[in-house]
Amino acid sequence: MKIMITGAAGFIGSQLAYDLWKKKTELVLVDNFSYGSLDNLTFPEHDFTDEVLHLDIRDREGIGSLLMAGDVDYIYHLAGIAPLPDCQTDPQEAVSVNVGGTVNILENARRYGVRKVIFASTNAMYENAEVFPTAETGFGLPSLIYPNTKYAAERFCQSYCDTYGMNVTCLRFANVYGPHIDCLRKQPPFVGYMIRELYYGRTPVFHSDGSQKRDYVYVQDLIDLALLAQEGNGFDCVNVCSNHSYSVNELYGIAQEIMGKQIGAEYASSDNYWKKYPQLYEGAYAIRPEVLEKEVTKYTLCSYGHAKEKYNWEPKISIYEGLRRSIEYEVSLFEKMGKGKE
Repeated sequence: MKIMITGAAGFIGSQLAYDLWKKKTELVLVDNFSYGSLDNLTFPEHDFTDEVLHLDIRDREGIGSLLMAGDVDYIYHLAGIAPLPDCQTDPQEAVSVNVGGTVNILENARRYGVRKVIFASTNAMYENAEVFPTAETGFGLPSLIYPNTKYAAERFCQSYCDTYGMNVTCLRFANVYGPHIDCLRKQPPFVGYMIRELYYGRTPVFHSDGSQKRDYVYVQDLIDLALLAQEGNGFDCVNVCSNHSYSVNELYGIAQEIMGKQIGAEYASSDNYWKKYPQLYEGAYAIRPEVLEKEVTKYTLCSYGHAKEKYNWEPKISIYEGLRRSIEYEVSLFEKMGKGKE
């Protein structure tokens, strides 16, 4: 079996590659390193650093050249622009990568006979949901740029299935966490941010009052479902979630306990999250304050009923154990970096 992974140097892609490598799978790894990191590619038993092809998913000929032999069985298409503020501040690039890049993957998969594409989508498209836990159908359409790019990409996935008889499964990720989560970027995921601030003994700044809750799923649980998704024909969308919501304050409390540090958090208004992106407030039409407030304080809780019914999958790792593993890895990374490099 031969499998291509786009976004292979990212948090999820790198760990999927490692899992498949342990299963003796032949891999084609692709990343343009706009968000991926070399640090993600080093594992205890294997280093993928020299195996990842530096390639943009929008490169027609480049992607085609990897598939033209007709021997790639599956594509895990994980590459894309995920940080919500990055998509909101540069919508043209977000659409180009998240939608255009996906269409390029689909078109090349069609031409060269890939058996199935598994696409990394998001539960962010449930931002206007009113029913919880939220299932894969019956949700309100999204408003912000990032979830709309994923929603549009899903529609193209369905188009290719309907028009050409291809097989595509869209995995709608909840908030994914685990070892290798990005702690260093400008606006890291919440779990990465709180681990970093605790490690360096700094007071974290949380937005709103910290009571907002979201659905979190551990990365290995996600990978287990992603591998099962090789089964099945046609088009499908599947939630990858825990069906449990945890508040900012709850997660921070667990992290403090595990790390043995008690540092009180500060709380800022919801719009503080967006102040690093002044371009959203510029121009004739500024972003609406209520949109910013809703994004920061929104509640997410998703159902994995479809995944359980179709793949007999359910998450196994508890939030405490998942955070413990995440903290153990990130602390070891910070120690290697040295405290002067935060």
